[in-house]
Amino acid sequence: METHTFLKDAFEYTYHFNQELIHLFENNKNCIPEKSMQLLNHLINAQQIWNERILNEPNTIGVWEMRSLKNLKTINQQNYNQSLNILETITLDKKIDYKNSKGIQFSNTVQEIIFHIINHATYHRAQIASDLKANGIEPINTDYIFYKRNTEATQNIK
Repeated sequence: METHTFLKDAFEYTYHFNQELIHLFENNKNCIPEKSMQLLNHLINAQQIWNERILNEPNTIGVWEMRSLKNLKTINQQNYNQSLNILETITLDKKIDYKNSKGIQFSNTVQEIIFHIINHATYHRAQIASDLKANGIEPINTDYIFYKRNTEATQNIK
């Protein structure tokens, strides 16, 4: 699989399971642990921040800023669309100079940043799963291979 195609697929996976978590949270509003809500906000905020850095746009959100589930659903969609646009319009080896949330200057390629966005979201979804389970809520399986099996099975049905 070509790199752009794989990264697009990885963004689709990230978007899909972020949306699934938002649905799970909506269906369990009264018992979602605060930590899980913070982590979900953080992983969606981080993708927005990284997209803004790649596009050399001003930062519009705090790393740990809290937003409503309805807003998160919309922002997750916007992040996904913007990330796909980045894949289509910016070369993966382009160096991006940016400052982190502490104001320290760094430089990474678009490909490194994109991999970080996807990996970062996966890491925090795993933390959310552990937190939900510890609080008596059945987490969803967000494994990439599980996603691929289900999307391939759905395509084979058609």
